[in-house]
Amino acid sequence: MRFTPSFLDEIRDRVPISAVIGRRVTWDRKKTNVSRGDYWACCPFHGEKSPSFHCEDRKGRYHCFGCGVSGDHFRFLTELDGLGFPEAVQQLADMAGMAMPQPDAQAERRERERTSLLDVMEMAATFFEQQLQSAAGARARAYLRDRGLTGRTIETFRLGYAPDGRNVLKEHLAGRGVPKEQIEACGLVVHGPDIPVSYDRFRDRIMFPILSSREKVIAFGGRAMSPDAPAKYLNSNETELFHKGNVLYNFARARRAAQGRRGSDGADDGAGTIIAVEGYMDVIALHQAGIENGVAPLGTALTEAQLELLWKMTPQPILCFDGDGAGIRAANRAAELALPHIRPGRTVRFALLPDGKDPDDLVRNEGREPFDKVLASAQPLAEMIWMREAGTGSYDTPESRAELEARLKQIVSVIADENVRRHYQQDMRDRLNRFFQPVASQRGERGGFGARRGRQPGGRSAGGSQAPLPTSVSAGLARSTLVRGAQELPVLRETALALTIVNHPQLLFEEYDEVAAIEFDNRDLQRFWSAVLGIAASAGDRLTRERLVEELEAADFAAMLKGMDQQVRNARLWTATAEAAPSDARESYLQALALHKRTRALLWQRRELERELAEATEEGDAERVPQILRALQEVQLETTRLENQEAIIDGFGVMSGRVKGPAKG
Repeated sequence: MRFTPSFLDEIRDRVPISAVIGRRVTWDRKKTNVSRGDYWACCPFHGEKSPSFHCEDRKGRYHCFGCGVSGDHFRFLTELDGLGFPEAVQQLADMAGMAMPQPDAQAERRERERTSLLDVMEMAATFFEQQLQSAAGARARAYLRDRGLTGRTIETFRLGYAPDGRNVLKEHLAGRGVPKEQIEACGLVVHGPDIPVSYDRFRDRIMFPILSSREKVIAFGGRAMSPDAPAKYLNSNETELFHKGNVLYNFARARRAAQGRRGSDGADDGAGTIIAVEGYMDVIALHQAGIENGVAPLGTALTEAQLELLWKMTPQPILCFDGDGAGIRAANRAAELALPHIRPGRTVRFALLPDGKDPDDLVRNEGREPFDKVLASAQPLAEMIWMREAGTGSYDTPESRAELEARLKQIVSVIADENVRRHYQQDMRDRLNRFFQPVASQRGERGGFGARRGRQPGGRSAGGSQAPLPTSVSAGLARSTLVRGAQELPVLRETALALTIVNHPQLLFEEYDEVAAIEFDNRDLQRFWSAVLGIAASAGDRLTRERLVEELEAADFAAMLKGMDQQVRNARLWTATAEAAPSDARESYLQALALHKRTRALLWQRRELERELAEATEEGDAERVPQILRALQEVQLETTRLENQEAIIDGFGVMSGRVKGPAKG
């Protein structure tokens, strides 16, 4: 029996190859990365003691680096189990919950027709390519040249030109024996009961062939050459071959590029993601700049089916939007679309371009580097949700704060995966606690990087009341200077980190990934930091301390800058000042950042352990409670170790005479 390619593809899509192979092998725990769909085992085809057999769900392929066997779902069953191909298809169809196709003369006829339609689309694509290189395509070639596209890029993407005539393509195809019904079925002409004579759908347009996952031409997009055209971009209509919401432009090429950037051992080198941009030209311009793993929806908002296509290629695609109002709205719609479907190891990140720029503009005018920086600062989904809900509006009343809290609860409640939903709920609670933390006076405060706001030693507030502790079990840990400082906004540490970057902006470019990812608890510093990153993004390599300070002062941060400078000087943290030697500033900044990140991690770890302890106590789990208490004790020991390190960093400012601090005493 003959099986259609679409039926076999659907089986592959529904059944992860790891589910097929996992019934016959034991996965190696050390090398396997389940969240990435990346599996290793000892090869079932030849005897071995160390795992060299690899399969990857995204590719739907297996390969043994020892004996060289490779294949897909069907080949694994036919070669290892000796099944015939129909039996292998039957077994996999059962796993996928799909009924086997019955012999159907009509279905076979439709498949033959579909193949014929693909032949017609290929003929049309070739015709458009030829027209672009003819005299009729001179204006279109000039336009593409003005957009910075090389001949090689035009050839790679098979760009073409549809001449300005009502019947040019139709007559060309008819002259080659293509029947009228097939031309109409391909969507190449406009036809219908109200149209006496059909005519070419695409006229006087630059043509972008749209390929299927098997790299067959299934549709076209056309960019109008005339400014008076009713639609700047026009896509093929829905046909037997083409369903717009299920296709991504450049899908097959981007998938190859992403997979090709993974090492032979299956480890991701950091370049194997997929970047979703907004248009054809964005994808093509990025490809020409060396970023070949870009895709685009076809002139509409991202659909659920397109999002699933992205996740088939990578567990964490980056959705890149223009930085204007329309781009922000599109990003928010995409966030809402993705939220119900995220799960462990499957999410999205958001990269927002500078206002008024798109990827095509950015790489064509400024090269690849600015776009790489935009990607490096891509925000997680949780951050996008938080920015949208808390970034605007006033929350100066209990009612408005309660409304924000209720809104966030409702938003994250749509997450289907229970564990991810629970972590999102905790993340939003933590953000709310930081956001609504009362602002206390900082005047005259001193101390190490763990300085506290409005608290006295011993866990008492300035008013003398005992600070509440989450649970009695972790009372000693909660009283620690480091963790309590993290809960109550460790202003001095945060100030030192932010001010060091302002006074030594070269650090921002040297350590961009780390710098852009810093999370501040202090609300004022959150706004300040957003302004710093925005100024840096717009200035690029032209950023200097003087320009950064000038623009921050113009943005009403002058008083804050002055206060921050006084604070670090009072604390003798000279490496955060403008006078510090760059090497000293960098070394101190890296130490402070490591301490800041570890402090936040300890706080998060403590909260998780306390939650687990509460659950275990409530369930009467006598075995888990001692284990959790031991883990809490380990966190306490780590906290003590970091407190000692913090005391050292407190006096780290005066170094080797390169920074002159005031005389002591």
